[in-house]
Amino acid sequence: MKWGQWGAQLNQTQMSTLIDECYDLGVTSFDHADIYGAHTTEAEWGLAFQTSSLKREQIQIITKCGIMMPSPQMPHIKQKHYDTSQGHVIHSVENSLRNLKTDYIDMLLIHRPSPLMDPNEIMKAIDLLKKSGKVLNFGVSNFTTSQMLLINSASDVNVNQIEISLFELSAFLDGTLDYCMLYDIIPMAWSPLGGGNLFSSSSSVELLAKRQRLNDVAQKYNWSLDEMVYLFLLHHPAHIRPVVGSSKLERIKVAVDCTHRIISDAQWFEIWTAATGKDVP
Repeated sequence: MKWGQWGAQLNQTQMSTLIDECYDLGVTSFDHADIYGAHTTEAEWGLAFQTSSLKREQIQIITKCGIMMPSPQMPHIKQKHYDTSQGHVIHSVENSLRNLKTDYIDMLLIHRPSPLMDPNEIMKAIDLLKKSGKVLNFGVSNFTTSQMLLINSASDVNVNQIEISLFELSAFLDGTLDYCMLYDIIPMAWSPLGGGNLFSSSSSVELLAKRQRLNDVAQKYNWSLDEMVYLFLLHHPAHIRPVVGSSKLERIKVAVDCTHRIISDAQWFEIWTAATGKDVP
């Protein structure tokens, strides 16, 4: 999301180089959505991938659909809304395939749950896309447990991409991660660093106090703040997969390095206590 117009605005050469560098670190999955960069990033990334050194089978492409967002690229959309109809899901995938310069999507996610979504409509689209080989796996994003149950009743859900960070802990408490573990669904954590709350300036007394508590724990173990976050997420038995949003290779490398390290349960609860500001009961 942050490689294109909504972030670093990398040119084609820079993006192609970063794709290769990510692969060299062991990162093979690239997370997209049709709306990223106001409907421009998929196409920019697709052109960059064509000039990279990699073959399609060496990587996995994730993309999302369902949000109808007004933009210069989509002048016919006047009102932001959701569309999870069979026709739109298939149409969106066809667009993503063209933009990403690929014949198939490894993982397609419904980007946001719509109050009007019909699980049977989604199922029909996914069945057709899977049978044609255009989509290999199916998942959702930002879905509650009841919404996952609704969709899972019609289609096998492999992933739920949700916001999880030390500033957004609800997935640990509201049953979302429990549901994922029960039904073997991979939880992907978007905005794992809390949308910049770990580092950006703030006038919030509460935020600054929380950041200080987290800093104290990180310094105790000689961790950077982002190391602490990744170690915390990766320790959970649901096998959370952080979605690293950075366009800086050194920040991506920190996340990769953390996949080879472990912390104790006591350290995990020490981080939890710093994030919540109180001991567990």
